[in-house]
Amino acid sequence: MRLDRALSVYVFHPAQRAVPARSHGALPILMYHGISDESERGSAYYKVNTGPAVFERQMRFLKERGYSTIALSEAVRLLNRRESPGPRRVVISFDDGYRNFYTHAFPILQKFGFTATMFLPTGYIGENRASFKGIECMTWDEVRELRKAGIEFGSHTVTHPKLVEMNWVDVERELRESRREMETQLGARVTTFAYPFAFPQADPLFVRKFGDALVELGYRCCLTTEVGRARPGDDVYRLKRLPVNSHDDVNLFRAKLEGGYDWLALPQAMVKRVKSFSTQRPR
Repeated sequence: MRLDRALSVYVFHPAQRAVPARSHGALPILMYHGISDESERGSAYYKVNTGPAVFERQMRFLKERGYSTIALSEAVRLLNRRESPGPRRVVISFDDGYRNFYTHAFPILQKFGFTATMFLPTGYIGENRASFKGIECMTWDEVRELRKAGIEFGSHTVTHPKLVEMNWVDVERELRESRREMETQLGARVTTFAYPFAFPQADPLFVRKFGDALVELGYRCCLTTEVGRARPGDDVYRLKRLPVNSHDDVNLFRAKLEGGYDWLALPQAMVKRVKSFSTQRPR
């Protein structure tokens, strides 16, 4: 039995619903990657693919439950002002710039009247088709087409590296050049960022210095892999998200949206603290 599902659905979600005030002002930011039926190794917790049929069921659930999407840039503006985005609002985010967003996810989002924010590793987005981790990515023409249709785009670095293992000159180059390339290609400002790989929350020195770098280079927020929902007044350079994949049935998906998955932030932080002893900090 999947322990995080069992605890979320049968323990923490009922407890959360018993005290509705706990969810006041909380904003779910869903984290997707590929929309594909391709199989993956490893436990369900670490898988990132969501099958098209599963994704459509999840979007239908949002629609039937009265959810509406809000652009990440607008959500950040409200969170900074300590204002609630409102009840049943959700941000839908995608990492990695895969072509299956264009072919599979976007038509489904359009069907339900939803929007999303996609984070691009610009080194894999070109005029010609390129691949990342063996999966085809979008081209700039497709990105521009999606932007005209209302999709928001943010940076996911240039090469999708493990930033915490790099020196600061290279870290800043990844941040600067990805934003510069996106703004050149899109003809618009790019101010949102999503951290690649696991966010090193157990390394406070890195987290603080990285946040300062984002501010200096013109970014206005950073989405992380820390589990939970965003709240008014949160540090917008360290926003939590809710990972979603094909193993999220309706009950687990609902629990995540309504706060029943937020408990996982504590064990996640503890595991990362243990792993941090072997993590190299940027020089």
